[in-house]
Amino acid sequence: METESEPYVRLASLRQLHQVMADMNTARSLADTLQTVADGVVNALGYEMAGVNLVRPDGDLVVAAFSGNSAAEALITGRVGSRAAWDRRLGMGERWGDLVFIPHTEGWVLDDDDVPQWFTDGPAPRFEDEWHPSDRLFAPMYTPGAQGGSCGELLGVISVDRPRNGRLPGAWGREALQMYAFQAAIAISNARLRSNMQRALVRLEREQQALRASEESFRQAFEYAPSGMAIAEMGGEQHGRILRTNDALCRLLGRPASAMRRYAFSDLVHPEDIGTLLRTSAEGGRAELRLGRRDGSYVWVSLRNSVVADAADGPRFLLTHVEDIEERKRRELQLAHRASHDSLTGLPNSAELRSRLGARLCRRPAHALESLDAAYGHHPAFDGPTGHGFDFAPGAESYDGYDHHVHTVAPEGEQDDGTKGLAVLFCDLDGFKSINDRFGHNAGDAVLIEVARRLSQGVRDGDTVARLGGDEFVILADGLGRADAEDLAVRLRNEIIQPIRAEGRAVRVGASFGIGWAHCGMTADEVLKSADERMYVEKRSRPKQHRRAG
Repeated sequence: METESEPYVRLASLRQLHQVMADMNTARSLADTLQTVADGVVNALGYEMAGVNLVRPDGDLVVAAFSGNSAAEALITGRVGSRAAWDRRLGMGERWGDLVFIPHTEGWVLDDDDVPQWFTDGPAPRFEDEWHPSDRLFAPMYTPGAQGGSCGELLGVISVDRPRNGRLPGAWGREALQMYAFQAAIAISNARLRSNMQRALVRLEREQQALRASEESFRQAFEYAPSGMAIAEMGGEQHGRILRTNDALCRLLGRPASAMRRYAFSDLVHPEDIGTLLRTSAEGGRAELRLGRRDGSYVWVSLRNSVVADAADGPRFLLTHVEDIEERKRRELQLAHRASHDSLTGLPNSAELRSRLGARLCRRPAHALESLDAAYGHHPAFDGPTGHGFDFAPGAESYDGYDHHVHTVAPEGEQDDGTKGLAVLFCDLDGFKSINDRFGHNAGDAVLIEVARRLSQGVRDGDTVARLGGDEFVILADGLGRADAEDLAVRLRNEIIQPIRAEGRAVRVGASFGIGWAHCGMTADEVLKSADERMYVEKRSRPKQHRRAG
């Protein structure tokens, strides 16, 4: 090569350089690109050894690739030099454009720093431009796009050792190395970008696979859940509309999935439970309510809402879990019924009777409240919980403008004055004890059951027939005048004295009725005591032979 002309040498070198650059930009990975850069310095630019020192995220430089000497490669590849030591090297010596040349006369001060180094043995230079074994030549690589090259961010440094011709590189050699470093920086940046993109694509694919797996898990959990599941819209004009249901919910309500999508839960809920549903939908959480089946019946369910939200867009939809609690509710209602009803006759018991009666009575008489209204008028500042500063019995309606309490009044005097009130008929059976004594308690129970049936059939819908205890019954009949109450007592007595079949024989009992009147200001016990006393007055006033027939 030394005997060939200068133009031919340059052309051959340019061809090699072009090929190396093509190899750099087609390498499949960052590691391949770095090794191609190191190999190109040796193969195309004519240096015996070359290393690529790459800047790490922490700023220090690591020997990422090496070429030309396997022993040196094994010794220093992967070793790290501090950024401070490298800055010192790049700041001394001679500047050959972007290249840094540190002659052996100055480089001895760097022998003991932490930058990985390899020294080749050789004789001392015999002439001025001969390469000395301790000379150092560095080609910094800067991020692409920086004006003037050296003004950019340092990406790495190519370190070279001993040109094959043994001489210091001339102007063309220096320019070739500088150009090569510039192209290497572009190739390394592109390789990093491709590597980052590949990692991002791999990460994205993994995330998508995880998302698909999560969606499939959700779909299976949703579709095959043993209890009902639904997804409903949130917000907008279609708020609450059902978007999707599972088979369990369709079976529970007896409706196909296609039909369910025409409804919102507000269309299916029992009218009495609409407020509960609206509160649950707005706040999330759970509630117990009734949903309508296709056949027109209702089923008790436990409904639990979860608001599924997006961090950017806010709430997106409601995920609703619907559990059938019909059997539990039935048991609860049965237990509540047993607690408030007589086990033998099925009538309301004494506690339920007092509760229903007390719910109608406020604790101050109506005429006293009317006097206060006349004296002060209805003023919010005077209102207590009742609207008049007075308390009501539990269950009573309040008297203010929001929950109006209709005061219970009673007819006055012994004549029918046209006043309608709440009549309390106290009924005591005559001759019942003798039936128990003669025929046994089973016969007595049969009599009580039949009397309860006859009393229930003899009153109006909305009236209450209760068993107070033993052979005593009480009837609450609202909206009756005095004559109406007396007629009712006669009719009921005539029903009771008819023969009753008990234990294979016909028996008869009589009945004594006392009529009391409930009005505000009385307690339930006071009302019952009044009716009881009138019953005993009526019982004593009738001849013994007339108290029962047979």
